[in-house]
Amino acid sequence: MSEQDGTAAGAPSYEAVPDDVLPEEHLTALEAVLMVIDEPVPAADLASVLGLPTGQVTELLTELAAEYRGERGGRARGFELREVGGGWRIFSAPSHADVVGRFVLDGQTAKLTQASLETLAVIAYRQPVTRGRISAIRGVNVDGVVRTLLARGLVEEAGPDEEGGAMRYRTSAYFLERMGLTSLEDLPPLAPYLPDMGSLDDIDGEFR
Repeated sequence: MSEQDGTAAGAPSYEAVPDDVLPEEHLTALEAVLMVIDEPVPAADLASVLGLPTGQVTELLTELAAEYRGERGGRARGFELREVGGGWRIFSAPSHADVVGRFVLDGQTAKLTQASLETLAVIAYRQPVTRGRISAIRGVNVDGVVRTLLARGLVEEAGPDEEGGAMRYRTSAYFLERMGLTSLEDLPPLAPYLPDMGSLDDIDGEFR
């Protein structure tokens, strides 16, 4: 079989997958790669690794996504394959967000403190928001926590407040990626993670 043409100059060299390999092997090879990535990867990059046309890899990704949803005769999985931010990645299923949330908050895999989670939730639902407003909502100083969230790339500066000039903060694209969300409209209910969520609107209104 002749070598495939059209490899971009300077691109990594991979051995092309033979044309006679079964589609099932294409799927399993793609799955193997998806299992080791920790951020969304474009279909074109996956195609380069597998030595397949981008269009075919996109079809394989769509097929895997349907299979994980249980649309190919099997059961729906506890995870799903989604395209987020121009790339593909496997995420835990939103239907089990409560279980995953409990697991994280129980400290099994938590990398953020409870204070960080509460502050992140306030920013997510009140963005863009200043440190002063976050502190008023939470009732504690949040300077150190906000610095931690900035350092981890979960939040970013959103420009100064028009009234007082204080810097405002918002969640980042990385936050959406780690949450497995396409946009902020997909945010799940986070009331269990916020202190006295029922009075948040009243406190925020008084601070304004």
